[in-house]
Amino acid sequence: MNPAIFLLLNLVLAFYNVGTIWAHEVDIFRSWNLVPRDAFHRVQAVHWGKLPYWVLLPVGLALAGSISLIWYRPANSPVWVWCGLAFQVASHALTALLWGRWQAKLSKDPLGPTSPYLRKILSTHWIRTMLINAYGFTLLIWAIETMARQ
Repeated sequence: MNPAIFLLLNLVLAFYNVGTIWAHEVDIFRSWNLVPRDAFHRVQAVHWGKLPYWVLLPVGLALAGSISLIWYRPANSPVWVWCGLAFQVASHALTALLWGRWQAKLSKDPLGPTSPYLRKILSTHWIRTMLINAYGFTLLIWAIETMARQ
């Protein structure tokens, strides 16, 4: 596969992830405030059951793609493109340190929609949203510059 095509495929995947992160930011997590306490954990469990397919697999592929782009990239790639991998790593590290842990605690918290863990997620999730967007736009600018140089 041509490295430019590989970059474009990673760009498409990055913007798929941009769409899913915005769905979480503006709709899914905020809607959890409206779920009755007695149904909260059932709704959350259904949500988690879907994540492997429509979030975790694409995010994993995007991380693998961004690592692969270190070695398999268009020859005329700008130096600053390494920021893309940094955005990915920051997002994953913060997910492991913060959001993932809070989600795990939220899943066991009897307070459900009034949980302090949901408050923490709602007040900080914009950081992950911006990191995923920064990755997508880094690839977009990279692709535009690379294609313009050919």
